[in-house]
Amino acid sequence: MKIFETERLTLRLQTTDDAGFILELMNDPSWLQFIGDRGLRTVEDACEYIENRPTRMYEQFGFCLYLVERKEDQTPVGICGLVKRESLEDVDIGFAFLPKYWGKGYAYEAASATLAYGLETLGLNRIVAITTQDNEASAKLLEKIGLKFDRLVQFSNDAEELRLFSFNNHLKL
Repeated sequence: MKIFETERLTLRLQTTDDAGFILELMNDPSWLQFIGDRGLRTVEDACEYIENRPTRMYEQFGFCLYLVERKEDQTPVGICGLVKRESLEDVDIGFAFLPKYWGKGYAYEAASATLAYGLETLGLNRIVAITTQDNEASAKLLEKIGLKFDRLVQFSNDAEELRLFSFNNHLKL
């Protein structure tokens, strides 16, 4: 199910048909370094992840991490969307793209459209994002779409401090 589209991309709900792509993405070295190992080792693991995470989140909150695919050929390039984590008060924006699609503007296009969707369509007033302290590329993208560094945060189950960025809609002029 398509959620929205940009000039070059379609953002849609993930389905178990996307399991091969999700398995590849979540085992990419950049994902493992900056996001962490989700323990997906088989297509079946990826199917279970899709059903238990994005699908359930969408059913519960009306948003999730969407599959991002090119309009021209329906090739999946990454994921981008909104997440409600127990460890954060606010909804956060997240994204990840396979390295072969970096540097083409896809992440900016998807993330800026996702931010607008969250603010305008879903009516969110504040959207946050978290990154590891060494993930400069994601930090730059978050700032480019309008989020500002807020503070360092640490979750109870994680020893590492993460950077928290935020966008407050009511502060816009």
